[in-house]
Amino acid sequence: MTDAQTDREPRPTRRMVFQGLGALGVAVALAGCGGGDTTAAPAAGEVLVPAADVPVGGGVVLSDAGVVVTQPVAGTFEGYSNICTHQGLPLARVGADGIECDVHGSRFSITDGSVANGPADAPLGRVAVRLEGDNIVTA
Repeated sequence: MTDAQTDREPRPTRRMVFQGLGALGVAVALAGCGGGDTTAAPAAGEVLVPAADVPVGGGVVLSDAGVVVTQPVAGTFEGYSNICTHQGLPLARVGADGIECDVHGSRFSITDGSVANGPADAPLGRVAVRLEGDNIVTA
């Protein structure tokens, strides 16, 4: 090698570039596995939804509050996190078969938040709610 060649920065090889990109891809993928639940829990006593808006045998997804409120039987209200336990993505809706995640098809019970259909394998996180007057509020 000449003096000019030894003074220069070494050029990355194609292998070095692809290994670096592979490591970056793994880091990005792992960052996504932490879940997307950055919603702060609602404060106690915060009004979530009028009780009349929560159908018996169903529920509503309250994206802004980060909560799903269900009414499995008349007068009984339950609250859950609106984040799917499979990959931390927001839940879509409450349908005839439960609380649904459109991304990979997970479904959760409106009664207790348990997994009714995978790929999720953990129940939804509970959010304490109660009826106060005509509204459902955080407990």
